[in-house]
Amino acid sequence: MGHSRFSDRKVVVALALLCCLLWGSSYPAIKTGYAWFGIAKSDIPTQLVFAGWRFLGAGLILLAWALATRKAIWGLGFAAGRQLVVLGLAQTTLQYVFFYVGLAHTTGVKGSIMNATGTFFSVLLAHWVYHNDRLSHAKLWGCLVGFVGVMVVNLGRGALDMDFTLLGEGFVVIAAFVLAAASIYGKQVSQRMDSVVMTGWQLGLGGVALLAIGWSLGGSLTGFTWGSSVLLVYLALLSSAAFSLWSILLKHNRVSQVTVFNFTVPVFGAALSALFLGEALLEWKNLLALVLVCAGIRLVTRDVPETAPALPARPPTAAP
Repeated sequence: MGHSRFSDRKVVVALALLCCLLWGSSYPAIKTGYAWFGIAKSDIPTQLVFAGWRFLGAGLILLAWALATRKAIWGLGFAAGRQLVVLGLAQTTLQYVFFYVGLAHTTGVKGSIMNATGTFFSVLLAHWVYHNDRLSHAKLWGCLVGFVGVMVVNLGRGALDMDFTLLGEGFVVIAAFVLAAASIYGKQVSQRMDSVVMTGWQLGLGGVALLAIGWSLGGSLTGFTWGSSVLLVYLALLSSAAFSLWSILLKHNRVSQVTVFNFTVPVFGAALSALFLGEALLEWKNLLALVLVCAGIRLVTRDVPETAPALPARPPTAAP
């Protein structure tokens, strides 16, 4: 397809929504994977092995695609190799240690809403890093409204009770912060190498590290069936496919035209978790939290300067 096709508004809307749908589907897919592979929520080593196979697969898919499109994936130099190792350990390994453990200890609905805090962390961090991406009144209000939504979804039965645990919701939020911080470093690295090659290597290297940590702690992924194997392949494919499509959209369109769709990720994630996992979505606090989080992301992204660095435009979770 040519440049004009990817700049066509209908194509942009369709592909951006597809990316967000894929990222949103990762929440019920991971939770289903835990069940199909027989992974207990206390079995952290095996959760890391599960994540490791997913991201090693995603990285290999992207590197294979880079080779097929005649991009150089070897001979990048020592400095570039060191940067890729640091990025892989931060953006894939460290982030998903927190994300996979956190998601095992909370619901898919809450996890998808909590992970949306990554957008707000990106905006806050960008204010201190980029001189042309300062906080505005709309961004401040967006962050405030979004975090109120996160508080609402964690309300317990009592008016002042908070249904929040460090291993569950806390780890999902930490994962979102790690992604936001690592994205700043990734933004710098991407200026000096092809973004697909960079992401392929960081996903692959991060996946290898996750496997090594999981195996060293005694983790072992068993319970392979046709269904569970297909699910694992799907998780790898969605990461590579969504990133590739998102990158193409950002290349051919203004940043704000693409980032506006980020607000649909928690919507898709919560809805699909309710549909496939039978989790409660229609509770008043979940619906109110979704509205507040989406409104916050909309406020944050609507006034992204067209010349600003694309930090908030990176995948919501090199996701989920």
